[in-house]
Amino acid sequence: MKKYQLVIVGYGGMGSYHVTLASAADNIEVHGVFDILEEKRDAAAQKGLNIYESFADVLADEKVDAVLIATPNDSHKELAISALEAGKHVVCEKPVTMTSDDLLAIMDAAKKVNKHFMVHQNRRWDEDFLIIKEMFEQKTIGDMFHLESRVHGANGIPGDWRHLKAHGGGMVLDWGVHLLDQLLFLVDSNVKSVSAHLSYALGDEVDDGFVTFITFENGITAQIEVGTTNFIKLPRWYVKGTEGTGIIHDWDLSGEIVKPTALAKTSEPTPIKAGQGLTKTMAPPSEEATNTLSLPTPAKLATSFYNNFANVLSGESDPIVQNEEVYQVLKLIEAIFEAAETDKTIHSI
Repeated sequence: MKKYQLVIVGYGGMGSYHVTLASAADNIEVHGVFDILEEKRDAAAQKGLNIYESFADVLADEKVDAVLIATPNDSHKELAISALEAGKHVVCEKPVTMTSDDLLAIMDAAKKVNKHFMVHQNRRWDEDFLIIKEMFEQKTIGDMFHLESRVHGANGIPGDWRHLKAHGGGMVLDWGVHLLDQLLFLVDSNVKSVSAHLSYALGDEVDDGFVTFITFENGITAQIEVGTTNFIKLPRWYVKGTEGTGIIHDWDLSGEIVKPTALAKTSEPTPIKAGQGLTKTMAPPSEEATNTLSLPTPAKLATSFYNNFANVLSGESDPIVQNEEVYQVLKLIEAIFEAAETDKTIHSI
């Protein structure tokens, strides 16, 4: 079977990681690396990788079937279109472009030259997300009507260009693009409205965190949050359904499902003292009124990203990550920025 020859463009943290990911695929071979920085090229050479001295050299090499773009966000569009027009297939890191219009330009270029373009939205393969996907599709807690998805840390914005607006830095574009992609991949409904708040607590020109509240046309609501100033984390996932509640605390997949029993519909909770008053509404249910269950085993996606990419190139499969889906994520990101800047709820997405 054909081994597709891939060149990694940009040998930073993600670029070097892609060497491992692509090399593990059945029909992909890492043919070489290009980076504009000499020290990065030297680091790749020390790993035994073939080194290109320029991007033009990559495009001129007829042995190269595809390129992976893992450079700062603002360079993706130009590099992708150049590679496509040179007859190469392209994989691009996220966020794929700075604007949704830029992605449309890439999609148009790919169509004109009949080459494939895919975005590496790798968090669709995360086990915590796949657990939630399993619960959603199998109605483990009934019809899921509210989701909270968040990642919290206390290390601030990562170094280098991610602090700079011109390069597409900030947490909406860094982590938000992942959580939003997961959400839209899960919920098959158009977005009805978006409100958002961006944090600039660390004094950078780009956001160091954000929270957005999203309502879908089918009534499902979601709160998506990213923070880099959180010394105490909130749960990775908190989801509510018509027949229970689920929680995943962190990437270690610790968590549980709590569902009501038949007794819950007939038993009255015992009032408790809460502060300076009594409450029955907020009193915990009795032990007999609920069941605590383990999280389900996630149903994994059919294949890895790079095996899917190779199968797309050979005409055997459709892309797991569709460009139209990525476009909708970018449109949602643009709505989040607009909602935060105007302090208004956005209704036209």
